Order: sequence, then structure tokens, then C-alpha cells
Amino acid sequence: MGLGALSNWLAARRKVLVLMSLTAVAYLAAINRAQAFPWAIGALLTATLITGFVWPRWLVRHLAVSRSGPTRAEEGETIHFDVEVENHGWLPRFMVELVDRLPFVDLADRKRDAGEKVLGLLAYLPGRASRRFAVPVLCERRGYYRLGPVSLASSFPLGLSEARMRSNSGIQALTIYPDVFTILALPLHGAPSQIHRGGYLLPEGAGAAEFSGLREYRRGDNPRHVHWPTTARLNELMVREYEPLASACLYIALDQAAESNLGHGREATFEYAVRIAASIARCACAQSIRIRIAGDGQRPLRGLQGTGDAHYQGILDEFAVVAGDGTTPYARLLTEIGPQCLRGETVVVFLSENNARTAATLQALATLRARQAHIFAIAFDQASFLPAGKALPGSLPDPATLMAALLELGAHYISVRQGDDLVPLFNP
Repeated sequence: MGLGALSNWLAARRKVLVLMSLTAVAYLAAINRAQAFPWAIGALLTATLITGFVWPRWLVRHLAVSRSGPTRAEEGETIHFDVEVENHGWLPRFMVELVDRLPFVDLADRKRDAGEKVLGLLAYLPGRASRRFAVPVLCERRGYYRLGPVSLASSFPLGLSEARMRSNSGIQALTIYPDVFTILALPLHGAPSQIHRGGYLLPEGAGAAEFSGLREYRRGDNPRHVHWPTTARLNELMVREYEPLASACLYIALDQAAESNLGHGREATFEYAVRIAASIARCACAQSIRIRIAGDGQRPLRGLQGTGDAHYQGILDEFAVVAGDGTTPYARLLTEIGPQCLRGETVVVFLSENNARTAATLQALATLRARQAHIFAIAFDQASFLPAGKALPGSLPDPATLMAALLELGAHYISVRQGDDLVPLFNP
């Protein structure tokens, strides 16, 4: 046992050690003196020790606890757990705490194990009775969490020792999705292989062209396009002419490299990127725009493509657990997805790398442009994500130089600082 662990162990048992020392002193005094009073003091201290250890264990006996509530939530949302405590004994119970392990709750002062939260204090519960109440909990972090076990704990009346009764009943998992904000429109371009006209997006599968007028028949025209009523009226073969259309399609590429993630907690660049990517995905799926995602981390993102609400739910499930824990440079990811991009497809990129890696990333973006893909760049002001007075990790790119390079590539560019309100930023 290390020195720190020993110090914590002694601090947690200070009351017990002091009381045991006093008890030992009282009995030594009683043995050396032929008086009844020291024996009475020793007996009283012994009874106190026994009470401090036995009573808390009796208080949690014959109690049962269960917890129920939602299995899905959104980052920043306050959810409610329904907790029910039953007393199967004949005698009342009192001063019992309800403790639950909630890993997504970032408590400022964790006196218990990491992730544990005191749900409430049950002051009095009659025999053969039950109590049910709702507990509000703030979902502070996105992710997939295993909850529990929920516990009943008591150290009443002396606080010498704590007795616990654990239960695994109730929900055992909670998925917290990224905090999604509203985006009204996206700066997308049409891909000729899809369906699009102006700013109006048509559902996938509605055809590949739109009727534009009639003209005289030419050799090689499809006979199915002959317009027979006009042909009969003019006594000349006339065919329908169609205008080829294109619809927007989207490729979201997340930078999962740990080296690119600046900041802490929800105020880190990667967390901003996930919230922005999820919001863009919702906007695109609501308009039936074809969308897919990519990323290289310990849990890589690959293969998700489609449209509609079901596809968006699949993307949310991935974004709930994705982490900035990879080692692959962003330029390598962009180079890998380049051959998969359609002509006219819009690639959403997130830039928060140091100066050494930014040059390679800009080269990869130039290759995407050469493949006739469009770039929608979200560039993070890295300096704003660093704590005050902290040295910069390597040489960070100059924001003005980066913006000029992106504009030269014809990219749509949005700069994001820590603390920015993202709604007006993406809805100018």
C-alpha cells in the first residue's frame, strides 16, 4: 500500500481508530484500578463501537430499491429517474441514502467513488411500506453508459462505518446523444448523379431528369420519348426533351486524431466537431440528402450512407460514442476517401491540427477539389480552446493564412471559437 493510499485509509477510519484507542485506554485504566467507573466507561465505549457497526447494517436489511427511466437522452438535457424503495421488514427504517453510479455526471466534489451520485435521503420509511420519487439528473456528457448498481447506504447514527445494499434492478444502460442545434440550410452543390434543381431538393428516387420541352425527332432518340399527341397534330415526329438534374450529397469526415483535439470536456474541439457534424446530418437527412460519414479512431467510422430518419438515427448512435482517440493523420483519411467521392459531392472537414500537419491536409483538400468535390470547412480557432497561460502544443497555423488557403480552394469556410453560439454562426 502506497503512502497516499495509506493516508486515505487512515482518514476514512479516523473516528473508528480514535474510539478504539479510547476504549483500550479505558480498559487499561480499569485493570489498573479497583474501581467500577473505568469499567463502565469501557463498556459504554464498547457499546458505542458495536452500535456504530451493527445499526447501519440493520437499517439497510430487508430493503429493496429499483430505478427506471429513459434509455436515451441528449447532451445538456435533464432527465428524471423514478426510484422506488420498499421496506419488507416489520420495523421502520430511517436515515438511508440512495446512491447510484452515473458515469456521465461530473460532480465537482466526489466524496464517494468516481461517477457516484447521491439521489436522495430517505428520512423515514414505515414497515411494510414503499416510497417512490423522481430524481432529476443532468446529462453532461455524450456517450453510452452502463448505470448502477443503485445502492442503499447508511452510516447512521455515529458515522463510524457505512453499510450498503446494492441492486441491479431497473435500466442498466443510457445513451446520451450530442447536443444538436438547428441548421436551416447548408452550402451544398449538386452532384450530377443525383437529383437537384436550384435550391429545391427532391427526394431520392424521383427520377434523373426533368421535362423541359418538345423538339423534332433526331436520329438516335429514344422512341419512348415520342410525344404522340403533338406528332399527330403536326404530322411530324416530336420528342420530349429532358434537362439533366443533380442533387446535393454530403460526406462528413471527422478528424479523430488525439493530437488534433484541443481543450477539455465539452469545450474541446472534437466535441464541437461532433455537435456540428450531428447537426449537419440532421439538416441533410430531413431534406433527403444522401449523406455518409468517415473517421479513423479506435472505433473507426465507415460504411454509413443513406437518407431519411432511420439513417440519421444510425449516425446519432455512432456519434454518441465516437472518440478523438486515433493516431491517423487527417490528411491520410481525406486521401483515402478521395476516390470514393462523387463529382460535385460536398465534403465537410474539421480543421484543428498543428502547423506541421495542416500543410499535408491542405494538399489532400486540393486533391479532393481536383476530383471535383466541394469543400465545406469548419476551422477551429485553436488558441481559444487552450487554457489561459498554457503553452501552445507545437506551432499552430495562422488563422488568416489558413482562411486564405481555403478560399483559394473555393471552400465554404466557417471559423469556430470556444464559447461561440453555433446557431447564428451556421444560420447567418
